[in-house]
Amino acid sequence: MYDHNGAPPDVVVIGGGVIGLAVAWRAAQAGLEVTVLERGRPGGETSHVAAGMLAPISETSPTELGLLALGLRSAAIYPEFVAELAEAAGRDPGYARCGTLAVARDGDEAEALGREFELRRRLDLEVRRLRPSAARQIEPALSPTLRLALEVPDDHAIDPRRLTSALALAVERAGGMIRAGAEAAEVVVDDGRVAGVVLTGGERVPASQLVVAAGPWSGQLAGLPSVARVPIRPVKGQILRLHDPAGSGLLEHVLRMGSGYVVPRGDGRYVLGATMEERGFDLTVTAGAVFGLLREAVELVPGFSELEIDECSAGLRPATPDGVPAIGPGVIPGLHWATGHHRGGVLLAPVTAELVVSGLLGEPPSPEGAPVAPARFAPLEAHAR
Repeated sequence: MYDHNGAPPDVVVIGGGVIGLAVAWRAAQAGLEVTVLERGRPGGETSHVAAGMLAPISETSPTELGLLALGLRSAAIYPEFVAELAEAAGRDPGYARCGTLAVARDGDEAEALGREFELRRRLDLEVRRLRPSAARQIEPALSPTLRLALEVPDDHAIDPRRLTSALALAVERAGGMIRAGAEAAEVVVDDGRVAGVVLTGGERVPASQLVVAAGPWSGQLAGLPSVARVPIRPVKGQILRLHDPAGSGLLEHVLRMGSGYVVPRGDGRYVLGATMEERGFDLTVTAGAVFGLLREAVELVPGFSELEIDECSAGLRPATPDGVPAIGPGVIPGLHWATGHHRGGVLLAPVTAELVVSGLLGEPPSPEGAPVAPARFAPLEAHAR
């Protein structure tokens, strides 16, 4: 079955989450015939559960500084990206310039937050250290027991469910094809290069170029030789969605607290997350995780105890061994990767699409793509071919 007037597509994208859809949209805009193969429904897996923080500054870690420049670049182009997307899709992707408050509940957390402040100041990142009284002036619902806060005005947020819905529409309006319920089982490699994909039902979809954007399932595709694979593992996260019957106003900023966060949607809905669990492909929701998330939130924002719970869910983040995504051409001609984003898939979607489409068009690799090049996982002998 071919999708574009009987002709095989130029590009097949495996995975219809935020990354796969962003790549497909930009590829279709570039004039490529694109088909997206999605095992379920577009945006229905990892992206459906994601909170949508666009927080390269708040998420800065001493062990992941190589990703900082890419995250800042993606955050910088996000306003233009969503404005163009809103026009192309005819709907609002849910972008919010809300800023972030990182808060500490006790002395130990305040000390850790102070170290985070110093790191960001050394990196010349925009961040303000706030006394508890100043933080409560910004967010009056915060507990009086608050010890310290950092304000990050340039961190924003987006609703991933609205984002993926808009992206799916934009892909189709740009001439792309999205096939829901089409699960890729095997990559076809002929004469040392990509030739297509075989679906679980046995159908073969030809393609001269293939983008693997299947999130935590990216490492399960059969057909690729070991030297061409990118190691991906799932990292489980449990997350809650709540709403305030009184409407919006309890919180306006994204709130980062200990290992968790609260993301306001601006209309009285809130996302509370998320655990980090090495549980394989387990998607069960546990009482302990839900209790822990709620306890931490209520300690910092007592008004959270009055919110109504709408949804408790679990999702899987795709992680690489070095914590850095794999974006760009692989070691087999025609093979491209867009996976392993872990917590940063929504943030990195615009810049990932730029890098991948550049590779699809045969353009020279850019310096900003070097830290995320998938070939870093290939044995040395594969590079010598």
